[in-house]
Amino acid sequence: MSQEGDPSPRPRSSPCRSFLLSSTFLSKKLGLISGIPSFPQPLAFTPSGPSSVVDCLVCKLDLSFGRAAVLGVFGTGLYSGDFAMDLRSTIHAVSRLPFVPDQLVEILCDSEPGAAKDSKGEGHTTFWLVVADQFAKRGIVSDRVRNKALEIINHGLDLSALQELGMSPSDLRKRKKMLDELHARLIAPPVSKPRAVLKAPQPFLMEIGDVFVYPTCAGDCINPYFKSKEMYKFHHKDGSVSWRWLQDGWAAMIAVDRGRAFGFLSWYRPLTLAGATAEKPSLETLRQELLWKLSRPGTCTNAQIKRMEFEKIGVLPIDAARLQRAFPDMKPGTYHAVNDISIANGLHVGPALPERALAWPGEVPNRRAGQSYPTILGIAQILSERH
Repeated sequence: MSQEGDPSPRPRSSPCRSFLLSSTFLSKKLGLISGIPSFPQPLAFTPSGPSSVVDCLVCKLDLSFGRAAVLGVFGTGLYSGDFAMDLRSTIHAVSRLPFVPDQLVEILCDSEPGAAKDSKGEGHTTFWLVVADQFAKRGIVSDRVRNKALEIINHGLDLSALQELGMSPSDLRKRKKMLDELHARLIAPPVSKPRAVLKAPQPFLMEIGDVFVYPTCAGDCINPYFKSKEMYKFHHKDGSVSWRWLQDGWAAMIAVDRGRAFGFLSWYRPLTLAGATAEKPSLETLRQELLWKLSRPGTCTNAQIKRMEFEKIGVLPIDAARLQRAFPDMKPGTYHAVNDISIANGLHVGPALPERALAWPGEVPNRRAGQSYPTILGIAQILSERH
């Protein structure tokens, strides 16, 4: 059980304002008269600017909430756009499932229903061309995919769509050359190849109730897609830029749910503190009336756990029924498992996470107002009553 509803790893833009995850902030947000215990030395929240989104993006973009297959900057190559590159990664993950080709195609279509099924959609031709190209390279034979891609090429549907979007004549000629090469590969006799598939379900790396603390820099966790935290550019809230990830706070997460897509691909659902703290949290501290946000599900590997410097500090008894009552919109993390979207996408907290992204505790997030995360005040309400 999990919720699918976070439109992106972090808000794309936010007003230039700050607030404190403290008694003052919570009293104001919740309309309380008395203060609420919080971490000592609360950090000021200053939403990240656009440059942080570009240069310090936490892993792969999660656009599961009705992802639009937008090409963005025009490119003549089949994998010039982000959508095509993300789809290639998805196909890599799906191809590891021990299913027949037709089942793999259905899984891919369900992961991108808009692009796969809407013939007038901007990403429709790209979807089928990429799937056909990847299937051919991987030796996965599907008449449905091959015929659909050939139809798109033979009727000029891809070129027409790009022409309507404003692609220049010279770029259209380059695109046609690429399509001609793909056409030649697709009309060649198909060759089925053995593929490496999962022989057993991916093992779970976290148990429900496991509590971890992890370091943050301006509210962001360490990006686990880099081998070292010193390898990527970081934009600080004061406008300075450094090439070294410097810790200035701590955050905590609890694995409140987990599952396997199609019985093979593991995913996890984190509940994290809403904001970073200057001091390392303890299990006792986390039992106080603190603000928690439910993040999107995601995948995780042992390497990512090590790179994000997770430290397990204990286990809390999560009550499944009480968790469902607190977050009734939770849905399975199938999409995130199929697309191999890292759990790190949901681990950013304040100050990287602006106030407007948080719903009031107990209320459904107002998407139109930019709220992406449901919240609870105090972890006790989802724990077993005997604890």
